[in-house]
Amino acid sequence: MVIRKYEQRRRAEAAEETRRRILDAVYEQLRAAPAEPISIDRIARTADVARSTVYVVFGSRAGLFDALGEDLLQRAGSERMLRQSRQSDAIESLRAGVHELAAMYAAERDVIRALVSMAQLDTGVISGAIRRLEERRARDMIDLARRLADQDQLRPGLDPEAAADALWLLTSFDAFDLLHTGRRLSTRRVAETLTGMAERAVCRDA
Repeated sequence: MVIRKYEQRRRAEAAEETRRRILDAVYEQLRAAPAEPISIDRIARTADVARSTVYVVFGSRAGLFDALGEDLLQRAGSERMLRQSRQSDAIESLRAGVHELAAMYAAERDVIRALVSMAQLDTGVISGAIRRLEERRARDMIDLARRLADQDQLRPGLDPEAAADALWLLTSFDAFDLLHTGRRLSTRRVAETLTGMAERAVCRDA
């Protein structure tokens, strides 16, 4: 029984190591050649696995990019961002959430930029993975706007739907990157700028 459990654990560890190598190979390709289409053959060679292994591990090309999206969020600190954005005070959640999003975008800027750019030209699995990540952010902004409304923190005359639209725009990767890359602002300065804009756009007495 002990030997069997050891073997099972080793198989699980080996499977996770293979999965990690494949995902790392995708990151490597995105950083090295962000303008080139993603090649499963190249990923397999870099990860030192057979092409078929990529599909065995992830099920499909779509499964690979869904897993990449989830892994990207974890690497960039999404759990910390979620904790910070769930504070009881909605305005503090807004401030903390924008700062953590900026830090997350900065941590994996090159990979996110490559994926976002590819998604604009792609109608398949890459755009689908990005769309699902963005849908999650949209739900978070709707929830935040409703919390601001419930705590009577929205600007007079502004309904939660319009507030969510403004928050959606100001927490986007493109908003971050225009300031961080385009204006060469530090991550902290970008976060402070976007936080101020968000508060003035949606919050009472801002």
